[in-house]
Amino acid sequence: MNILNIVAQSSEYYSTYNSYSEAEALSGAAFLAVFMSFLVIGLIFGALIYVFVSICLMRIFAKAGVKPWIAWVPFYNNWKLLELGGQPGFWAVLTILPIVNIVSAVYLYIAMYHIGKKLGKDGSFVAWAILLPYVWYAWLAFDKSTWNDAASTAPSLHRA
Repeated sequence: MNILNIVAQSSEYYSTYNSYSEAEALSGAAFLAVFMSFLVIGLIFGALIYVFVSICLMRIFAKAGVKPWIAWVPFYNNWKLLELGGQPGFWAVLTILPIVNIVSAVYLYIAMYHIGKKLGKDGSFVAWAILLPYVWYAWLAFDKSTWNDAASTAPSLHRA
């Protein structure tokens, strides 16, 4: 057996058993179409959630005397939310770091507790912030509560 016969046999084997059939190509295209559909739906859903949270934050910031446009700026809106709750704002930027984001979430929940207190809610109201944050945002944004800096033990930081 010479080398040319081996190459010819291996190329026949490769073309026979490793080529895509028409059904395999269609299934790959179908998978890609479904994947892209989920991606587009996810992006639309994410944008709707961002708009909802920003509108709620605008209303909460307006109650607290903070400029409402800050609610639309990523990271800066969480920075201000942390500051309203008496926590260091830099934790908002640290949410992008693995492991550190867990500590950042704890600081955010503490800030949400103090914000709830300043808007006249009891201490257990923070459970909404932890378990259903979108309900917490909407509740504080659309109820008749008013901001009271003296209602919480959290130190009041400078608001811009």
